[in-house]
Amino acid sequence: MHRLLRFAAIASIAAAWLTSTAIAATTAQALLASYSQAAATRPDVKAGEALFNATHGREWSCASCHTVNPTRGGRHASTGKPIQALAPAAGSDRFTDAAKVEKWFRRNCNDVLARECTAAEKVNLLAWLMSLTP
Repeated sequence: MHRLLRFAAIASIAAAWLTSTAIAATTAQALLASYSQAAATRPDVKAGEALFNATHGREWSCASCHTVNPTRGGRHASTGKPIQALAPAAGSDRFTDAAKVEKWFRRNCNDVLARECTAAEKVNLLAWLMSLTP
């Protein structure tokens, strides 16, 4: 009986994790489609990776805080505050709220690029993040 309860608990946790991952991936897919339509272009995974890792003539890149492996957590470059994994495959809830995604794109693009990201940059970056596996 004890084994059955333990199995049920593990199955319940696994189902919750898979559901949250599926929701994040579905939402990320919807955002990808929206950015792709706004940019009138197809996603370019390599351009997304390059955008993420480049400093663009400034002090920081996206990787400065999110690390070169965004399937793992990072730390804010100046405050040291922990940052959740960014890639949807990591089970992150980063792409479950479009308004939040836009807020963080606006802030982080201003920090890294000194301007807002274009729809093409967003679609490329998101496509690259969605291509990563933990």
